[in-house]
Parts: sequence; C-alpha cells; structure tokens
Amino acid sequence: MKVLIINGSPHKKNTTWRALDEIRKTLESEGIEAEIYDVPADTAGCLGCNYCSKNGHCVRRDQVNDIAARLDSIDGIIVGTPTYYASPSGSLIAFMDRLFYSAGSKLSKKPAAAVAIARRGGTETSFDVLNKYFTINEMPVISSTYWNNVFGFNPDDAEKDLEGLQTMRNLARNMAWILKAIDAGKKAGIMPPKTEESVYTSFGDGK
Repeated sequence: MKVLIINGSPHKKNTTWRALDEIRKTLESEGIEAEIYDVPADTAGCLGCNYCSKNGHCVRRDQVNDIAARLDSIDGIIVGTPTYYASPSGSLIAFMDRLFYSAGSKLSKKPAAAVAIARRGGTETSFDVLNKYFTINEMPVISSTYWNNVFGFNPDDAEKDLEGLQTMRNLARNMAWILKAIDAGKKAGIMPPKTEESVYTSFGDGK
C-alpha cells in the first residue's frame, strides 16, 4: 500500500515539508510506503476548457498529468500547504483543481487528509478548502487527535511544536489503520459501494 504526500509549499524542505516528513516516517514505520511530491511553484491553473473530460487528461502537458497517470497505484493521499492569506498556496490550488477535475475518478473512495501550516493563524480556512476536494469526491477524510496543523515560521520552529508533530504522527497511524482495514475488507469480499449516476438540480428552463 502506498500514500502520496503532496507538498504544496514552494519552499522545499521548509516548515510544510517538515510536518509532512513526520507523516512519511510514521507511515513507513507502520508498513505503508510513502512518497513526498513537491508541487512546482509555477503550476498553472485550470483553463476551464473541458479538454480533460473528452480526452482523459489535462490539455496542459505538465506534472499534473504525470501524477494523474500514477494514481491507480496510490491508495491514499495527504495534502499539505502553507497558509497564504488564510488559504492554501496558489500553486497548490491550481494543482488540485486540475488534478481533481481531470482525474478525480482515480481518487474516488481513497482515504485522504489535509494538513495546514502557519506561523500563527489562517490554518482553519486553508484546512477547509483542501477538505472540500475530498468530500465532493467520495473520499473518506482521515482525522487525528487535533486539527492537522503545525505552527512555525521555519523548520526549527516546527520542531518546538510538539503537539503539532504528535498530531502528524497520529494522523499517519490513522491513515495506516484505515488503509489496512480497507485492504482486509476487500479480501473478505467487501467492496466499495457503487455510485449512482449523477443527476443535476435545475430550477428553471435554462433561459
């Protein structure tokens, strides 16, 4: 089993990475393969062209398609972001918009979790934005013993947030437990439920 950990910070090996690396190490101690993927800072946003709905991949030939092509081998995802203006980083939002729009079906029903990092505040709204990608896509959201936050301006600060790092470890253990439970369920013949064909609410005649 494998978890893809998506790092939405443009600053590699910084505070967000430190929190995510705590998750990675704990997952591996639980027998779960884990990889941290750094979202490129220059990731472009969605064009809204619907090319992906007709062709199965995004019209922009970049890292989003590369990750989408690997999702069949991924069992769960964890997405981490720094907090900018009480929101995830712009490059991460661009990445998530395009990944979920073009390849959301490959992530459906896979466990997911969000992690938000800040020097001081704004993590709640960043956390909320990321969780909405999961809840619109039938993905079980993994919780921890507190909201999934680590505080600090730099990795040295993060080392002092003992509660935050503990929250990351407990999150990783909960993710490992759910993945193992899903795997055991499948072996026992318990498969994910089938989703009904989509219907769309419309209040009017469209004029």
